[in-house]
Amino acid sequence: MFTLDPTIHPDIAPLAWLVGRWEGAGVLGYPTIESAHFGQEVVVTHDGRPFLRWESQSWILDEEGNKLRPSGTELGFWRPGGEGEAELLLVHPTGIVEMYYGTVEPGRIHLQTDGVIRSPHAKEYSAAKRMYGLVQSNLMWVMDMAAMGQPLTSHLSAELKRIE
Repeated sequence: MFTLDPTIHPDIAPLAWLVGRWEGAGVLGYPTIESAHFGQEVVVTHDGRPFLRWESQSWILDEEGNKLRPSGTELGFWRPGGEGEAELLLVHPTGIVEMYYGTVEPGRIHLQTDGVIRSPHAKEYSAAKRMYGLVQSNLMWVMDMAAMGQPLTSHLSAELKRIE
């Protein structure tokens, strides 16, 4: 059961349900890559200031659910964006930095990229949309992506359980 941490900054309270350590699995696919299952761990923390720290690690799974190899890693921060709004700033070791902006409702967040910056050696990537939801105490999320000459297309989805 989730209870609101009394030390969380009031401006970030609408996102407080994200705080914790989450683990689970999902599916990835895209027209330019082979579909696969992946495992994921997400850790969301706060230190009392008006932002949340986000760390996500994932790995490709075999058919039995065993880890085959590392996959995506992202580090970032959730920030309040105003009444009913939020920002998500993410950096990836693949040379991509994303700034998302969107709406927050109880137990649901809709975001789209407001900006994408790529290093000269990063793959072509231009936009994304993400939705996060708290469904029966689980963190469910989906991501659509525009990259490698493809329009905005379904890319990732996962269901994570709160571990801590």
